[in-house]
Amino acid sequence: MVDPLSPDVVIIGGGPGGYVAAIRAAQLGLSTVCVEMDATLGGTCVNVGCIPSKALLQSSEHFEFTRLHLAEHGVRVGDVTLDLPTMQQRKDRVVSANTRGIEYLFRKNKITWAKGRGTLKPGNVVAVQGSDGSITTYRARDVVIATGSVPSALPFLPFDEERVLSNVGALVLTEVPQHLIVIGGGVVGLELGSVWRRLGARVTVIEMLPTILAGNDAEVVKEAEKVFRAQGLVLRTGTRVLGARRDSDRVFVDVEKDGATETLTADRVLVAVGRKPALAGIDAEALGLATGKRGEITVDSQMRTNVPHVYAIGDVVGGMLLAHKAEEEGVVAMEVIAGKKSHMHYRSIPSIVYTWPEIAAIGLTEQQVKDSGREYRVGRFPFSANARARTAGETTGFVKLIADAKTDALLGAHLIGPTVSELASELVLAFEYDASSEDVAITIHAHPTLSEATREAALGVSGRAIHI
Repeated sequence: MVDPLSPDVVIIGGGPGGYVAAIRAAQLGLSTVCVEMDATLGGTCVNVGCIPSKALLQSSEHFEFTRLHLAEHGVRVGDVTLDLPTMQQRKDRVVSANTRGIEYLFRKNKITWAKGRGTLKPGNVVAVQGSDGSITTYRARDVVIATGSVPSALPFLPFDEERVLSNVGALVLTEVPQHLIVIGGGVVGLELGSVWRRLGARVTVIEMLPTILAGNDAEVVKEAEKVFRAQGLVLRTGTRVLGARRDSDRVFVDVEKDGATETLTADRVLVAVGRKPALAGIDAEALGLATGKRGEITVDSQMRTNVPHVYAIGDVVGGMLLAHKAEEEGVVAMEVIAGKKSHMHYRSIPSIVYTWPEIAAIGLTEQQVKDSGREYRVGRFPFSANARARTAGETTGFVKLIADAKTDALLGAHLIGPTVSELASELVLAFEYDASSEDVAITIHAHPTLSEATREAALGVSGRAIHI
């Protein structure tokens, strides 16, 4: 029997959390193995999530802008037609560039990519079965579980990725659906629904809750619903899916609202009702790992599980299912393993919705602040009053800041508008340094920029906004 190889650390999973953890481990001088069973590194985010969806969002935005708005800029073109195969090929090139980049970083940092399916056994033994059936065994001082999550299916409507789609199938369609029903009004459903609406599909979003984008600030949600409906998305909120069935090239979805039932028909259905921890190769019960109600692995602020020298990061530990959250958890885990003082805190992690307009959120919603009983003040500034937004012809939305009425500490930031994903970082930094709204207000912002809307909202907290 071949003795197990003995690296300092083995990471099971090569997604954003896993590969970033591997790179940080190598930087800290740890011999590192990263186990990934897919053909490419990067996990869901790079291969079938964040990156390909943003590529299609960008391409579809160009298509719609050219059709509807380019002439406003004095640029006239002939008939605008969709070349979906070329659009999909571009998306694939973007994904490939990212996965090759991660492979390069592994070589640069001398990280071993163990290609195959990893199984964690007691004693920090990880058995990796390759595609040829061969098994390589590692016994690590420390193990990090970074196996991510998988889309949740409806029991009566299993994925076939042909007519009943998860995010994976929705990214590789070779034709524009005539009618796409999206079950779930969260981030994934709205982003991918937006892509196919722009490209010509009729899109109906079914959401069981009273509004889309549950958990976001109510003002932002109200604005988003107004804008999305104006764009052509049909939003069926407060609507429950009772059942569904596929018949050849059609899918029938039975829904109910306020006691009235009906059956909707579509040629494609995207099921986007959430995700669940992926525990392939991780028998939590046998290993003695503590888990939560949804099967997520329980960890402390240093990403330690209850099993000595076993850590977990990313979607598999639950919370906000965000790539950048997973990355930071990976960094924290490796720094703790290396003996450094490091811990995870979640207060200022931004969440982004990459629809158009984009949506960004940091900290508490106004309702959450109100429920806490704290006195607070709110500053708002619309992009319609921002010079740069006017020059771009993108004046939808606003910046909203919530601050403590007594201390002026920032409690929440909520943005909807053009490229607010980029504006959010300034506010994340402000939260990290416990800044007040006044700190943002007295910071000079370049003119004309969209970021001036952030400063004006901060000025608005104390009633001093200039341009409104």
